Amino acid sequence: MIIIGEKINGTIPRVKKAIEERDEAFIRDLAVKQAEAGADYIDVCAGTAPEVEEETLKWLMEIVQDAVDKPLCIDSPNPKTIEHVLKYAQQPGIINSVSEERNKCEIIYPLIKGTQWQVIGLTCDNRGIPSDVQTRIDIAKILVEKAQKYDISPERIHIDPLVMALATDNQSVQKFVETLVSIKKIFPNVKVTSGLSNVSFGMPLRKVINQAFLTVAIFAGMDSAIMDPCNREMMTTLLAAEAIAGQDRHCRKFSNAYRKGLIGPNKDAAR
Repeated sequence: MIIIGEKINGTIPRVKKAIEERDEAFIRDLAVKQAEAGADYIDVCAGTAPEVEEETLKWLMEIVQDAVDKPLCIDSPNPKTIEHVLKYAQQPGIINSVSEERNKCEIIYPLIKGTQWQVIGLTCDNRGIPSDVQTRIDIAKILVEKAQKYDISPERIHIDPLVMALATDNQSVQKFVETLVSIKKIFPNVKVTSGLSNVSFGMPLRKVINQAFLTVAIFAGMDSAIMDPCNREMMTTLLAAEAIAGQDRHCRKFSNAYRKGLIGPNKDAAR
């Protein structure tokens, strides 16, 4: 499983405060902790007003890249912002994201043609997030086919089927799995990703719901996840699910993580 660390996001109150106060040490610490916990990519999302987003994103990128040697996942709803800050990335990472909304593909895809950059593709369009599986599959097809016109191979694309909150759609995870499986049949080399926490909005015991969703998604074939790698319970669930699904030969990853003290109950809970 490819882990995209989600913690440096300006929509999170403590991160928002750190951005407003230009608390470099706080951002640096978040980057280091996520890298040490197992993140493969560090997501950076300003989450600020549009007029200061570009400047803020550049500031975050500089701090994270100075703190850790992990590629970035550059996260912005505005493709023009990504276009302007991409040059500050020291190595290829992931762009978050494109969709069939407006002209996002037409701005982002030319930027990463002939590079090793990857991209997250959201299965939504100008009408919003489809409620049915087939429309999501159709949008995924369009995103992959458009990418191929720019020589962007399927393995560089992470399709996000956009799991909805269970509180509003009780069939949300089933639709996610159906979309995932169908996309994998059509494009076997495409990666499938998800932001785990979306599924539990409006629910009690959100961590439990997120962990259950992660387990189901791993069994269905999800390749990457936007998640908190510092959450021991979530990382424990991830490694346990990979082992049970036969994706961890001789359970080595699970056993090594346990020996290193990276997984298991939170220390406070264990007392």
